[in-house]
Amino acid sequence: MSAEATNPATPVPMTTGGQRRRGRARLDLRRLGRAALLGPATRDRLPDAIGHVAEAHRAHYPDADLEPLRRAYVLAESSHRGQTRKSGEPYITHPLAVTLILAQLGAEITTLTASLLHDTVEDTDVTLDQVRAEFGDDVCYLVDGVTKLEKVDYGAAAEPETFRKMLVATGNDVRVMSIKLADRLHNMRTLGVMRPEKQARIAKVTRDVLIPLAERLGVQALKTELEDLVFAILHPQEYAEVKALIDANAASERNPLGDIAGEVRGVLREAGITAEVLIRPRHFLSVHRVHRKRGELRASDYGRLLVLVNEDADCYGVLGELHTCFTPVVSEFKDFIAVPKFNLYQSLHTAVARPDGQVAEVLIRTHQMHQVAEAGVVALRNPYAPSSEEPSERADDERVDPTRPGWLSRLLDWQEAAPDPDTFWSTLREDLAQDREIAVFRPDGGTLGLPAGASCVDAAYAQYGEDAHACIGARVNGRLATLSTVLRDGDTVQLLMGQDATSGPSSEWLDHARTPGARIAIRRWLTTHPTPAPAPTPPRRRPAQETPVTTPRPEAADAARPAAASAVVDREGATVRLAGCCTPVPPDAITAFAVRGGVVTVHRVGCPAVERMKEVGRAEVGVRWGDATECRVTLTAESFGRAHLLADLTEAIALEGVAIISATVEPPTQQRVRHTYTLQLPDAAHLPALMRAMRAVPGVYDVSRAQHPAAAAH
Repeated sequence: MSAEATNPATPVPMTTGGQRRRGRARLDLRRLGRAALLGPATRDRLPDAIGHVAEAHRAHYPDADLEPLRRAYVLAESSHRGQTRKSGEPYITHPLAVTLILAQLGAEITTLTASLLHDTVEDTDVTLDQVRAEFGDDVCYLVDGVTKLEKVDYGAAAEPETFRKMLVATGNDVRVMSIKLADRLHNMRTLGVMRPEKQARIAKVTRDVLIPLAERLGVQALKTELEDLVFAILHPQEYAEVKALIDANAASERNPLGDIAGEVRGVLREAGITAEVLIRPRHFLSVHRVHRKRGELRASDYGRLLVLVNEDADCYGVLGELHTCFTPVVSEFKDFIAVPKFNLYQSLHTAVARPDGQVAEVLIRTHQMHQVAEAGVVALRNPYAPSSEEPSERADDERVDPTRPGWLSRLLDWQEAAPDPDTFWSTLREDLAQDREIAVFRPDGGTLGLPAGASCVDAAYAQYGEDAHACIGARVNGRLATLSTVLRDGDTVQLLMGQDATSGPSSEWLDHARTPGARIAIRRWLTTHPTPAPAPTPPRRRPAQETPVTTPRPEAADAARPAAASAVVDREGATVRLAGCCTPVPPDAITAFAVRGGVVTVHRVGCPAVERMKEVGRAEVGVRWGDATECRVTLTAESFGRAHLLADLTEAIALEGVAIISATVEPPTQQRVRHTYTLQLPDAAHLPALMRAMRAVPGVYDVSRAQHPAAAAH
């Protein structure tokens, strides 16, 4: 893979001669070469090595004071002097590249200063006190926020704890994560010098954590390039296929998007609307997704039209003209101006068709909206500056202070309760995978931000914290509802609290909790309030003449006890056994066969033993589930090897209120381990929740019902 990656998210202008509108910075992250290292500069001029950074910064801030940038470069260059990257380049090229990325996105001088220094405290003798003394508290805070924790102190927990530290710092100053995202982008661009296994590990963390954070912070220019770089590393064959499709389309003489763009310009010119009409190529992963969705791609599927106007009202004027002069594809219309996305994104989305059947997707936004869509929180300049220093400040508080979105507040809340690095790490990935947000209203007019799919359980913990343990129900839009009710965007939720302060959640609440904060609080309560075991029945005294019997070992007695799930067969007097090969439980589809000794064995319909039974002529017997809900089941957990994994899996099973009858662990092969558990469930309906809880254990990548080989004739 090339160390330098293209940025297909950058729109291609369709103006004469390729000229762009002056005064608007180009968000092109492709043109990044080696920095010219000419040594320290005199105090009366800017070092040549950061000339390209200064040029990009002044495109956004024409009157910027570059003195802090000069001093930061001098300190960074002298501190990193003699250090090289794995590629062989001088190490200073890395902070320079990261700073250029941020400068192109429109970051202000404090962010750029901290970016130049972001590795000094971690990799050189420079201290935080020195940074604070020379550059102030803000720069010191940003540098500290992105400084990694030492592996020598934290061991395997260093990476998750470093991310926890950065997220907490981001809660106070979102610019911390801006620097981290730009840092990861440059590292991903130059990842080709690493071993393949290390490339894959870094790419997976980027996919699971950094890309969702870039999406939530609205930094699309970074997110799309990171997606393509991850795509190329983790799915090289699919990447090569998509690249071939894009290259073939580029070489084709057909250009329907160019034709439609020309027609759109003519329509808007006649309507008197001043607008730029650009062709925005899709990035590689976007083309791959469209290809999987639609099959064969049309020439117009490789890009979209981007229409940029000056005022919000002009967006709707453009929309009206397009829907009048072309045939609109109604299902493709979305208004993210009236209802912005939770990551600050605003735009009108539509699609129009020409008489020849060519369809073009169109994005309509103002220049300011486009800057925010590409650069997200970076485009908001310094949200912490006083009003007098921020001429572009708007009345909408969430746009002035981007640390206010609900997802970040929730993340900061639950991370405090995460008991260990593994739980934090796995829960963070789970939380970031929830990529859509809803808002529900409280009766007092306040709002709660929740992930899509959240239930009343999540709303209770979002509003009341651990006091939600006493919640007994809810009213949704005025009607009584169970705590399992899934909420929709715009619902009004009144939570009903019980009077018994000692009451608490049941394990079933975990089935309905979507937010990490709710799940962690419920699990903690269940762990500290275990369900008491039923008192054993005193043994019956044997008469003196009764022959003594040997009491089997406890594990043997458990193994001999029949599963409580009741299967009823159409054969009077038969002994019914649930097959150990497939461990059927309600409500599995089942079948049964008569075997030796008047025994009828019950199998899942899909069990491999069923075909063998039929082949040897075993009589099939009618069967159905009875009323009992308790059942026994065998589950296989596939996992990567790590310390304490067996203990963590056992704890997860116990927290679900499930008894372990037996457990076996096969020797690891290629760092993979298989665990097989025979479990007694109080209710068969609890099986899906149990399997989800086992899959949530860090290191476990699959949990399935066991399929044991079974002899054809018993």
